[in-house]
Amino acid sequence: MSVREQRAVIATGLITGLAITASLTSCAAPEKDAKQAVLQIGAIPDQNPEKLNRLYGALSEELSEKLEVPVRYAPVSNYAAAVSAFRTGSLDLVWFGGLTGVQARLQTPGARVLAQRNIDAEFTSVFIANGASGLRPFTSADQLVELKGRRLAFGSESSTSGRLMPQYFMGENGVKPDDLAGGGPGFSGSHDATIAVVQSGAYEVGALNEQVWRSNVKDGRVDPDKVKVIWRTPPYVDYHWVVRPDLDARFGDGFTDNLQFSLLELSAETENGAAILELFGAERFIPAKDGDYVMIETVGRQLGKIR
Repeated sequence: MSVREQRAVIATGLITGLAITASLTSCAAPEKDAKQAVLQIGAIPDQNPEKLNRLYGALSEELSEKLEVPVRYAPVSNYAAAVSAFRTGSLDLVWFGGLTGVQARLQTPGARVLAQRNIDAEFTSVFIANGASGLRPFTSADQLVELKGRRLAFGSESSTSGRLMPQYFMGENGVKPDDLAGGGPGFSGSHDATIAVVQSGAYEVGALNEQVWRSNVKDGRVDPDKVKVIWRTPPYVDYHWVVRPDLDARFGDGFTDNLQFSLLELSAETENGAAILELFGAERFIPAKDGDYVMIETVGRQLGKIR
């Protein structure tokens, strides 16, 4: 073989080796790169999936445009799954209730609260009753003792407005879970479902998020002849956005601050902003911080939901 032929063989081998290396590298990289390139958002499933898909689909489009990165909404099956997905990094930004947000931050060191709705700084729950229960609106909190022996439904077991705070106020007024019919409450799974089981008569009483109650009344999904509000809780802090600590490393310095600004900038003066805020039942988002949720953590520990 001539020197020229030997050089040709060597060159061919080098080119082939480089091609194989490039191929292996391209096969190994996409999963990591794809994860880094997409901002995954989620939310606790506190209402019907159709509404949640519309809400977070619209928000994903808005954030994607403002942040110039792909944004995808990934639904979860229950409240615990939202906390778990956030902890493992499957979700980057999650709309949590007060309790689940505290749980998520405790399980994910460095995670931080970004924002809440204007209505979340002083949120309330309502107790509703089926007309056949004979219960009439309470004029004071001590009348909660009338719930003893009743069939009562909460929403999710980890819901702040549909379980934690209603149970807390019941306890403050002498009503323990085992005082209820059946030795404890039932759990409907969501605020919408709580309305349904009380309206149907399956449960005499239910506790839920007042904002969801008002939304259902407005949309005509409540029969006022069958179910009504009997008591409203004192205010407490509730829903909020929580973000993972690694977004600046993945998307660039300042990304988390830009994300927060994008949420706070949502305005009813734009068509898309107005639609999103209406679905959230809010006028705007406002800044929030970890310290706002100290009371929720305290109550969560008292009731055994945080250990």
